[in-house]
Amino acid sequence: MRKIPVAAVAAAVATALLSAPALSTAQEGSPPPDSAFQKVVLNDSPGEPMDLAVLPNGRVLHTTRPGEVWLHHPGDGRNTLAATLDVYQHDEEGLQSIAVDPGFNGTTNRWVYLYYSPPMNTPSDDPSTPDVNEGDAPTTGTPAEFEKFEGALRLSRFQLKGDKIDLSTEQQIIDVPVDRGICCHVGGDITFDGDGNLYLSTGDDTDPFSSDGYAPLDEREQRNPAFDAQRSAANTNDLRGKILRIKVGKGGSYTIPDGNLFPPVTEHARPEIYLMGLRNPFRIEVDPTTSALFVADYSPDATKADPARGPAGHGKWFVATEAGNYGWPYCATAKLPYVDYDFATQQSGEAFDCAAPVNESPHNTGLTELPPVEQPDVWYSYGQSENFPELGTGGIGPMAGPAYDYDPNAGRTRTPVAWPRYYDGIPLFYEWTRDYIKGFRLDDSGALAGIESVLPSLPLSSPMDMEFGRDGALYVLDYGKGFFSENPEAALSRIDYIGPNGNHSPVANASADVDNGHAPLRVSFSSDGTKDADGDRLIYEWDFDSDGDVDSREKNPAHTYTENGAYIATLQVTDTGGAETGRTGVDHVEIVVGNKAPVVKFVTPVDGQQFTFGDTVQYEVSVTDDQPVDCSRVQVTYILGHNQHGHPQTTATGCAGSIKTTQPEGHDPGTDELSGVFNATYTDPGADGLPSLSGSHQVVLTPTG
Repeated sequence: MRKIPVAAVAAAVATALLSAPALSTAQEGSPPPDSAFQKVVLNDSPGEPMDLAVLPNGRVLHTTRPGEVWLHHPGDGRNTLAATLDVYQHDEEGLQSIAVDPGFNGTTNRWVYLYYSPPMNTPSDDPSTPDVNEGDAPTTGTPAEFEKFEGALRLSRFQLKGDKIDLSTEQQIIDVPVDRGICCHVGGDITFDGDGNLYLSTGDDTDPFSSDGYAPLDEREQRNPAFDAQRSAANTNDLRGKILRIKVGKGGSYTIPDGNLFPPVTEHARPEIYLMGLRNPFRIEVDPTTSALFVADYSPDATKADPARGPAGHGKWFVATEAGNYGWPYCATAKLPYVDYDFATQQSGEAFDCAAPVNESPHNTGLTELPPVEQPDVWYSYGQSENFPELGTGGIGPMAGPAYDYDPNAGRTRTPVAWPRYYDGIPLFYEWTRDYIKGFRLDDSGALAGIESVLPSLPLSSPMDMEFGRDGALYVLDYGKGFFSENPEAALSRIDYIGPNGNHSPVANASADVDNGHAPLRVSFSSDGTKDADGDRLIYEWDFDSDGDVDSREKNPAHTYTENGAYIATLQVTDTGGAETGRTGVDHVEIVVGNKAPVVKFVTPVDGQQFTFGDTVQYEVSVTDDQPVDCSRVQVTYILGHNQHGHPQTTATGCAGSIKTTQPEGHDPGTDELSGVFNATYTDPGADGLPSLSGSHQVVLTPTG
């Protein structure tokens, strides 16, 4: 095995800075002003949003991590539940991504693809043993103990029938193995190219918190294999830390397209692999014109280079037109190698050879000699990049967005929303931690030619997914600022182009003083916050029971529900002034009559309570409900908070118990904005056919130095 001396790491960093491509600011014309665009909220209560897909007729599907699929109806603004999957939810697992078949027409082709965590027989916490969490995988142990936590994420397709996804139509396509009961990086994304090939991105499924923010290469015999990314991302016989490319056929079967990384006859290599050596390629997209694949890959947490360990964390973005290896966990880029660190002796060896990486881990089941590492088009760390200063500073959360495919006919409607020709062919890049969109302008050869800001004044809050619809508008899913729950800023939105002098759609805002309870239930509705940017006079129309009839034209009406049921009260406002009238805004409130939401409260711990990472924290949760409380339905999740995001570490069950907090190696609690977040949720079983209701409470603990 040929390796580079440790001293060469610093030189490699300098070389990388000198060899970056020069960026050109040349572009055709000037971008339209931000005022020519409008962000229209379609669903401001989207759950914990994960991924979206726009149907050909303009309806929008989006997933939540706990297993819901929601459907937005553009005609009347309703948001209805299309499906609920039973999913495993320890650490970051759950329902991940959704995509629509490229041939979807709603009749002969109704396939919708989901990537999710089936429950299987994975151990879970027993609430009768409050001092033990049986759902946590051991960090050290025997192969037999680890085997209990072997699970999978599953790619399947289902038929969308009307407004519902029929779960009985499931066709299972491929399972990606994962090690459950321990964090992290199980994200996945689904997209298709022009030939109908399906691309699935997969995370490395490796715990990053015990490697000081550098490469997780822990090969110790009794250590959980989940601490070694060589078993997954660098393993040619494993589907994790990859982008897979397959052609789905009848019954969910699939074939292997030509041009993947390993021919189907290759021993110890999976033929589904198109790209390998990835850490957590959370978002991928395909250029609709060229079928080039846009990939963004997440970064480790080290904030500075260490000659004994390797480079600082780097986020990456690149255009892939052929199969390749992108280096993780041996190289951050082709010119930034990590060091072969022995976790048993805590001694550093030599830097890895990115031109000829070798996987000698005892956890490797694939080839030993790996393809050379490819260089990404964009790479950046926490500070200002000398090569790509347009990316700014801050956290590292790279997301590969779509390239706009301009259609001159898309905007020929009474209320056009299609983006202008200026953005045609420009891949969008968005940053989950820095809350912006950038345009990565490419030259005729497909190389990066320039980076520009896109709509910098339009608000974003941890953008989770973006996709252009056939109407030419950009659909956006904001996650919001918070941890594994429905955050206040979370929303499904559409960014419309209305032109420099266009008429804005009014913004409807519907609220209610109560949204659940027992009949007769009097509800006072409010339209406070409804506005029109152009100052046009608005017509208000309320439909209290979704029967299509206007029940009130008052701004702030009241209504009494006398029968049990689940209702959607809708407010539609229409402008009546300006050169282009008739634009509408819609908002809704869900009302459940016959069931009352539980009230959840931490008795202990309390907000701001001090602790030390590694402590065992005792918790007690009180639940008040109109039905008998079942403590086995209480879930308490411990989340390692870091800046504005977090990684769930474990979930316990029961009204009382204890959780051992993890020690985030490589982080300084005094300077790295760390916190211990505890989230408690309780979902009642529903009543008399009415939907179940949930309550939650979150406390943030302060670590001592």
